[in-house]
Amino acid sequence: MARIKPFKGIRPPKDLVEQVASRPYDVLDSDEARAEAVGNEKSLYHIIKPEIDFPEGTDEQDPRVYEKAAENFRKFQDKGWLVQDAKEMYYIYAQTMNGKTQYGLVVGAYVPDYMNGIIKKHELTRRDKEEDRMKHVRVNNANIEPVFFAYPDNADIDSIVARYTVQKPEYDFVAPLDGFRHTFWLVDDEADIVRITALFATIPAMYIADGHHRSAAAALVGAEKARQNPNHTGNEEYNYFMAVCFPASQLTVIDYNRVMKDLNGMSAVQFLKALEKNFTVTDMGTEIYKPTQLHNFSLYLEGKWYSLTAKFGTYVDNDPIGVLDVTISSNLILNELLGITDLRSDKRIDFVGGIRGLGELKRRVDSGEMKVALALYPVSMKQIMDIADTGNIMPPKTTWFEPKLRSGIVIHKLS
Repeated sequence: MARIKPFKGIRPPKDLVEQVASRPYDVLDSDEARAEAVGNEKSLYHIIKPEIDFPEGTDEQDPRVYEKAAENFRKFQDKGWLVQDAKEMYYIYAQTMNGKTQYGLVVGAYVPDYMNGIIKKHELTRRDKEEDRMKHVRVNNANIEPVFFAYPDNADIDSIVARYTVQKPEYDFVAPLDGFRHTFWLVDDEADIVRITALFATIPAMYIADGHHRSAAAALVGAEKARQNPNHTGNEEYNYFMAVCFPASQLTVIDYNRVMKDLNGMSAVQFLKALEKNFTVTDMGTEIYKPTQLHNFSLYLEGKWYSLTAKFGTYVDNDPIGVLDVTISSNLILNELLGITDLRSDKRIDFVGGIRGLGELKRRVDSGEMKVALALYPVSMKQIMDIADTGNIMPPKTTWFEPKLRSGIVIHKLS
């Protein structure tokens, strides 16, 4: 069962939240962060992308960059741009995109739950990325950015959240660039805090939706601190890391699409003919075509869109991994026809989050940068949870969640 706790969040004053809050560190590069932070010394990018305070080209993993993160974190607190709450509490964080709102609880998630599988993952992590985030957690002694969890719907938790979200929020703003709304409430009533903790203790598992590397790094640093403390009791703050937990039914998983540089020596006619072995191929003309259901794909090649429907027998419906469209396309198109076998390292393929729309696939092919694009039908939260429950791991670049959590709305200190 899931163990959580409230914590004393470190947050911006109301009038500064829009200046402090930022996009997550891993959705933009250093140049983009530098441009977004221009003229704003209060931007969280100075803590999560501190290389922007050095000359262009400075290695993000230079030891000086990590030290600058800690220096800037101290500076933000000294100047009152970030202030710690006086008491432990939970927080409600709502995000609104395209008229749909999802309501998450910001909690301290229990490190041993990550280690023993109560907090479930569906993606592999890379050690180099884990170590980068571990250094960031260590040097700041804090989880600066939250991770994104899902949990099975619970009506009692929903009812508590609903009582708060009809009240005036602590923060309420629309983020620049994406136009998504972010709203935030404090759950500071002691009876509600106790009740939320008890309700989560009845939930058998929580699921990492987004932030596998941050989750791993936070848990590994917490476990490291436990080993290093001769007086460790299990109740220390470092035994918990910050997560925003959403009911699974409220979340939207968006397609994660592929663009490839060449046809592995084939002409367009040869490639389309080769696809007919495993797919029903239909010419859809020049208008953008979006996949309509599971096992249906959209292909863009030489100015035309095609519908590809996997033929019966080319996938295994009772295999949680084999049934995924990312598996079907990887096996039957990328591997078998294009010779792309390692999605993590092959330079002939790139990935485009569905939030950018299929027009972005068309643009990258029409520009000549890429030869062909493939759009996938998005996976469901049920598929993600089934895969995690069975101990399986999804192929790389399978899920894309939107909206992304805004960083800097609340921070969790490890002591």
